Amino acid sequence: MRAFSVVLAATLLLTTACGTTNSAAGGGDCPNGKVRFGVEPYEDPEKLKPAYEVLAKALTAKLGCEVELQVVDDYAAEVLAMRNDKLEIAQFGPLGYVFAAQKAGAEPMVSFADGSGKLTSYTAGIWVPKDSPVRKIEDLGGKALALSSVGSASGDALPRYGLKKHNVDGVKLDYAGGHPEAMLSLVNGKVDAAEINSQTLATARSAGTFDESKFRQVWKSEPIPNDPITVRGDLDPAFKDEVRKALLELETADVEKVGAFLDVTPPGPLVQVGNDTYKVLFDLATTLGLKEEDV
Repeated sequence: MRAFSVVLAATLLLTTACGTTNSAAGGGDCPNGKVRFGVEPYEDPEKLKPAYEVLAKALTAKLGCEVELQVVDDYAAEVLAMRNDKLEIAQFGPLGYVFAAQKAGAEPMVSFADGSGKLTSYTAGIWVPKDSPVRKIEDLGGKALALSSVGSASGDALPRYGLKKHNVDGVKLDYAGGHPEAMLSLVNGKVDAAEINSQTLATARSAGTFDESKFRQVWKSEPIPNDPITVRGDLDPAFKDEVRKALLELETADVEKVGAFLDVTPPGPLVQVGNDTYKVLFDLATTLGLKEEDV
């Protein structure tokens, strides 16, 4: 996963309400006659696509130009796609955004709010079987820990930061390839512990795929601000303003299916965010000495 693969796992072309070369409503022309919207596969792409299709269709109507949805292979592929001018907008995980800002000029526009209009957050966590001798994070020395994928805030960096902060050595890290896969490794007894963030937990609880009574949480991170939807920084300022305005004007019904994957309860609209919103992630990357090749 450290190689910068640029293969796109899935692409959905959504029909524009006003033709593929129309101008953005009230603004300049849409780049290349369309807006390419990247999403990282933090859940099964086949589950994500219907939710993002609703959001992208609503955004198409607001902008008056085609929105092309692209679910990419991994964090690194999404950063590379934006850096190579293959994406105009993209939703990144909070840590992925740090590298997208540094390497691809990504600028945060909006994120997901609850029903009161407050920006939502989530937490990273480490879980073990209920009968495990591991009672706290310090007991993980010498144990096998399933992590999500390289570059994930909740599935990689924060658990490793927790281990470092508590001086835990000798943990065998097993990158499972995604949040659901890390949880499945624990359920199937392949590891001693696994990262399970609050978003994955909420999705699994709803689907009935994780029996909490059989497991225990032994560590939880501080809250992490939810994923930003970003725009490529070198685009025309007028167009960037149009995209931000369109996103902020979306109805709750347009984004609540995506919000459900991000544990947004009760669902609310998108709200504006900035670089300062994600300062804790920039600090985390600095503390851990993370570099571009680490995502």
